[in-house]
Amino acid sequence: MTRLVLLLVLVASPLAAWAECQGHHDQQAMSCAEGMQWNPETSSCVPIVTG
Repeated sequence: MTRLVLLLVLVASPLAAWAECQGHHDQQAMSCAEGMQWNPETSSCVPIVTG
């Protein structure tokens, strides 16, 4: 029984990490209007500030 639980944890851990990582690709593909850029911290488009 202990081996089965250990096996399940070892198999599930990489799958959980992979699944979590899949959601981040949507943020990288996000496009913003002209003069705006994607801010991953706020998960929104923000004005580009120069100077």
